[in-house]
Amino acid sequence: VGNMEAENWCTIESDPGVFTELIEKIGVKGVQVEELYTLDNAAELNPVYGLIFLFKWKSGEQDNRPVDDYTDIFFANQVINNACATQALLSILLNSPTLSLGTELTQFKAFASDLPPEMKGLAISNSELIKQVHNSFARPEPFMFVGAKDDDDDEDVYHFISYLPYKDQLFELDGLKKGPINLGPCTPEDWLTKVRPIIQERIDRYSQSEIHFNLLALTCNRQELFTEELNKLTQQLADVEESLAAFSTAQPMRVVVEGTPAVTGTGTSIGAAAGPGTESGESLRDRQSVLTAQIENAQLRLAEEKEKRAKWHAENIRRRHNYIPFIMGMLKLLADKGHLPALIAKAKDTQAASASASASASSKKEQAKATVPAPDKQPK
Repeated sequence: VGNMEAENWCTIESDPGVFTELIEKIGVKGVQVEELYTLDNAAELNPVYGLIFLFKWKSGEQDNRPVDDYTDIFFANQVINNACATQALLSILLNSPTLSLGTELTQFKAFASDLPPEMKGLAISNSELIKQVHNSFARPEPFMFVGAKDDDDDEDVYHFISYLPYKDQLFELDGLKKGPINLGPCTPEDWLTKVRPIIQERIDRYSQSEIHFNLLALTCNRQELFTEELNKLTQQLADVEESLAAFSTAQPMRVVVEGTPAVTGTGTSIGAAAGPGTESGESLRDRQSVLTAQIENAQLRLAEEKEKRAKWHAENIRRRHNYIPFIMGMLKLLADKGHLPALIAKAKDTQAASASASASASSKKEQAKATVPAPDKQPK
C-alpha cells in the first residue's frame, strides 16, 4: 500500500453507527449498517447487500487464489493507507444496482467505472466528498509527540474487505489484491450461506486466542422498513374495522376480500353467516386481533430502532469531541483551589491498594494449586 497522502486519511472505528452516518453523509439513501455476531441469523436482516469483514492483517501472508478478470464489477485498488474501511463500504455500494446512491456518488461511479483498478483507487483518494466524510470521524489529537515512530512494527494492523453477490457470483473484494476474487456461483437467497464457511476459514487461520474480528452487514434502513410496515398494518386494521362496522348495521354493504369479486349484502349481526366472497364477523374479529398484535410488535421494533439511532448519534458526537480542554481546565481549577495534591495522593493510594489486592489474590491462587494432589494421587 502506498503512503501517498496517508497522513490525510484517518483510521475509523469498525462500528455500525459510524458506517451508517458515513453512508448518509455521502448521500446514499435507504441503507444502514448492522453488526453481526454470527451469520446464522443474518437472513433476518434481508435484504443484505454485502458484508464487511475486519481482521488483523499480517505482512507477507500468501494468497494463491486466482484473481478474476471480471471487468464489469467495480473494483478499486487501495492506494492510500487508512482508506480500507471506506473503500470496503464503497465496494458494496457501487456494485448494488438497486440502491439510491445520491447525486455525488452516482456521478463518481459514472466517471470512474471504466478506469483500471489502480486509477479507481486514485479517484477515490482524490474525491473531496469521500475524503471529507471519512475524515469527519477523526479523533482529536491534542498532543504531538516529538520523535515518535511513524511505523511501529509491534503495532497491530487491521484491514477491511467486502463480500457481496454480483450477477449470480459471490465475490471477495480486497483493495490490496490485484483484482476481485470469484468465490463461485450463488443466488440472492443462498449467498449468505455460501459465504459463511469462507469467512470461518479465514478466522481459523489465526490462533484460537485471536478474537480481533468484526463483521458488519449492509442492509436496508430498518427505521424506514418498520415505518412502512406499520403504515400497511394500520391501513389493513382500518379496513377490517370498517367491515366490522358494516356488519353491525342493517344497511347494505360491500365487503371485499382480496382475490374475490366485490359482494353486496346486508349485515344484520356480527355473527351473521357470510356469503361467497365475504368474511364472517368472527373471521373479521380474528383478523382484527392478529393485526392489533402485529401493530404493537411493529411499534416496539420501530421504537427500538429510533432509540438505537439516537444512541449512534450521541456516540458519534462523543467520538469527535475534544475533551482535553475540559480536562485541562478542571485540573487547573483544582490546582488553583489547592485540591489537586490531595486527589493525586488519594489516587496513588487507591492504585497501590488495588495492586496489593491483586497480588494477594494471585498468591492465594498459586498456594491453592500447590496443595492439590497430582491427579494420579488424588483420593478416590
